[in-house]
Amino acid sequence: MATLICGSLAFDTIMNFEGRFAEQILPEQLHILNVSFLVPTLRRNFGGCAGNIAYALKALGGKPLPMATLGNDGAAYLLRMRELGIATEYVREIADTYTAQAMIMTDLDNNQITAFHPGAMMQAHSSQISARPDIKLGIISPDGRDAMLLHAEQFHAAGIPFVFDPGQGLPMFGGEELARFIEQSSWVTVNDYEGKMLCERTGWGLAEISRRVEGLVVTLGHEGSEVWVNGERSLIPPVPASAVVDPTGCGDAYRGGLLYGLERGWSLGRCAQLGNRMGSHKIAHRGAQTYELGPSITESL
Repeated sequence: MATLICGSLAFDTIMNFEGRFAEQILPEQLHILNVSFLVPTLRRNFGGCAGNIAYALKALGGKPLPMATLGNDGAAYLLRMRELGIATEYVREIADTYTAQAMIMTDLDNNQITAFHPGAMMQAHSSQISARPDIKLGIISPDGRDAMLLHAEQFHAAGIPFVFDPGQGLPMFGGEELARFIEQSSWVTVNDYEGKMLCERTGWGLAEISRRVEGLVVTLGHEGSEVWVNGERSLIPPVPASAVVDPTGCGDAYRGGLLYGLERGWSLGRCAQLGNRMGSHKIAHRGAQTYELGPSITESL
């Protein structure tokens, strides 16, 4: 079984601020905000939601098919995916733009400030989804607005069950559009902040959303995650991290675990348990695609 992963491929420029944003930003002066943060360390990593999720799913032994766009600077990313054994048949190169770029700054409390240039991602809607015998599952992760809308419609028309994972793209959509995503999808996954926004915009509570899909997952960071099925909530306990180094890509690692379980027909609770382990493992490594899986994860599959 293959999983079609719709979302972004991006280069992440990661910077670490050796202080706390809260100590540098004066709330009463936000109308004249002018701040500068010294970042002694800087590195450039492979990232983007589709790339990160595909990396996690492949590491677990799944079969990811990322559907995404790269710019004229994306040759190294394309080569990397092929070297990892990740199929690139749905990855398109756009000649007249850059690959999407995320500039991410993290403080001592693991708070993040991100600037994102979409680049080639804005043409992701030109890729088309159609039924294929080996594609049994999909996911809509953050992407260009038009691509997210069209790909959800195409998944639905092709009869391919999919996860709606709006992530940081959620604010682009109004209540009616979000309701349509939910009604087309089989599962929904959000973090706790996104879950509150999703409820506010649709007018539906988490229990109601879960009744409209096969299941809803709400990630809670170091507190684990919630699984909602048919209006009933279950708390999936967290997995303590061996170290807290870099939160970038933890949510995507979680979703790789979630998809691996869904590929195999696991219960949603068991899928979330693996997701918790993946997120906890990833946070101990710098970068979104730099970790390898040890026995603590692979022996439990």
